Amino acid sequence: MPRELKDSGIEWIGKIPTDWKRTKLLNLLRQSICDGPHETPNLLDNGIPFISVDSLNSSEKIDFERCKKFISQEDYDRYKVKANIEENDILFTKAATIGKTAIVGKETFMVWSPIAIIKTDASISDNKYVYHLLNCSDLIKYISLLGSYNTQINVGMRELEQAVVPVPPLDEQRKIAHFLDCKCTEIDVVIEKTKATIEEYKSLKQSLITKSVTKGIHNNCETKPTEYEWIGEIPSHWKTIKCKWLLGERKERSEDGREEPLSMSQKFGLIPTKEMDMIPNMAASFVGAKLVHTGDLVFNKLKAHLGVFAVSKYDGLVSPDYAVYYPTGLADVKYLEYLFKTPQYIAEFRKKSSGVGAGLTRLYTGDLFSIYCSLPPLEEQKEIIDYLNKKCAEMDTLIAKKTALLEEMENYKKSVIYEYVT
Repeated sequence: MPRELKDSGIEWIGKIPTDWKRTKLLNLLRQSICDGPHETPNLLDNGIPFISVDSLNSSEKIDFERCKKFISQEDYDRYKVKANIEENDILFTKAATIGKTAIVGKETFMVWSPIAIIKTDASISDNKYVYHLLNCSDLIKYISLLGSYNTQINVGMRELEQAVVPVPPLDEQRKIAHFLDCKCTEIDVVIEKTKATIEEYKSLKQSLITKSVTKGIHNNCETKPTEYEWIGEIPSHWKTIKCKWLLGERKERSEDGREEPLSMSQKFGLIPTKEMDMIPNMAASFVGAKLVHTGDLVFNKLKAHLGVFAVSKYDGLVSPDYAVYYPTGLADVKYLEYLFKTPQYIAEFRKKSSGVGAGLTRLYTGDLFSIYCSLPPLEEQKEIIDYLNKKCAEMDTLIAKKTALLEEMENYKKSVIYEYVT
């Protein structure tokens, strides 16, 4: 027989069983929510882990391997007066990315200010029920609306405490928590296997590309050593040649700024800016921007070491921070795009880049042009391109199917949590 329901009066919750209540999150806690220090401490290479949002993910455990910052015992003791983190506390990210959670174990660590520390009252709330409740995507959206925006979203601790949540009787909270522990574990196993399969496909794709553009696609081909240890052996009929003979830098500028603005997507390559998932801040005028022609190889100079470059399928214009190259005729630019995305060449780009620290290094044209390339005859380049286009498309289809399954399972997990905590 179906349970009798009543209207909770809260849109995100909807109807709840008649013996359930609604209350503010604060009323489930034994003390007010606190957070980590709002100052930047003296960061160390070793010491007590100083956890940021990156260390919280889909697991209830903190990912300490992602922690790259540490503080001294003295700073920890000082911060602990305000942020007394204890075993079984719930961590909840309240800035930048809202709603990443974890349950505190026995480890000693400190959190940064974007992470809220939530201490439940065992006499009225089950800790694991509240944890699952805080993982409910509808609640996270509701909490996000309580925040304020500056450069990023931020939900204050007092606003977070005012979030209205459903509360079953304590015994039922425990039953729901136990069920969700088991069910979410089952789903997480499928999610992790799917993620592993996607990474395997990506690794196979990269291996296929690397082998094809450094050793060729014909087996048992006679090889010869090169002068460059990082290139290694190449087929005996290939040659090594400096990049400066394969590419020329295009220096044309827009006279009126009316051409199509293009931006680099790490996923899709160079595409019209209007098609980007997040459209960057646009310049007031594009007069003087660099022109791009279809078939040009375009580099984001700041991110060349991350493989952020592509052959353009469009005529248009790009930011002055980009470098635009045209082929001289000795190499197909699509072959060079495949070649430059191999680990060996990415490592060379990193070595050749110059600047002052991460995020500020650039691969300048002179440094790019000094790099040697392993180069088959032009006809064989086209053969390799056709082979890789076909094989990569097959791999991308498999990856897309697994990615769709991953999204389906993550949505299923969200729906299960919502169904049981409301």
